[in-house]
Amino acid sequence: MRRGSTIATTATPRMLELDDVHTYYGPIEALKGISLEVGQGEIVTLIGSNGAGKTTTLRSISGTVQPRRGRILFLGEPIQSLPPHRIAALGVAHVPEGRHVFARLTVQENLEMGAYLVRDRAQIRRRLEYVYAMFPRLVERRRQAAGTMSGGEQQMLAIGRALMSGPRLLLLDEPSMGLAPVLVEQIFETILQLKRDGITILLVEQNANQALRVADRGYVLQTGRITLADEAARLLDNPEVQEMYLGA
Repeated sequence: MRRGSTIATTATPRMLELDDVHTYYGPIEALKGISLEVGQGEIVTLIGSNGAGKTTTLRSISGTVQPRRGRILFLGEPIQSLPPHRIAALGVAHVPEGRHVFARLTVQENLEMGAYLVRDRAQIRRRLEYVYAMFPRLVERRRQAAGTMSGGEQQMLAIGRALMSGPRLLLLDEPSMGLAPVLVEQIFETILQLKRDGITILLVEQNANQALRVADRGYVLQTGRITLADEAARLLDNPEVQEMYLGA
């Protein structure tokens, strides 16, 4: 696929901007100058094969790895040198690949862990009500140990736990991985509902077809570089994208 410049930029105020970000794991350069932007209220998706740098992009934003070069701006302020808890406090929540729920804690305890930075008990109660309304299955499981639940229920819990922090930007890494088709549909409907509720989303997803159908814009990553950026609908119709990622 040809190397492309960033096009179809957001028409809304920028919430997130990456400018020439280079991230390494030891001597290995995982991101080789990533530049992208996410506008307030958008769903933006990153698609690409395994090892392309999608997860590293999210980890660089949330601070679990720090870029060696480049800038990451959240609401216009640089965050690339901040620790993860400081970035979370600013309003960035990261739902990592593999869910990583606290297996021995109950559903309710997991959700309350997501609000560890919140001091207002009334606000915590309101957020619990919101999450339980979003995922009624969690109400039924609220006293159950998270590790005993199905993969789909754990994914709901992982997203719900992130929502407990009251994020402005939600980073979702492979939310549909390993789920039955009916649950995949539910997860993507949830993503659309979160957008309607005013949450901005940066989505990494192997199911490129579904991701591009819910997203406003998308970026294609290959070996640590962005090779194409466009409106999601145009990427869906792009023959190269169809051949490489959509099974056409």
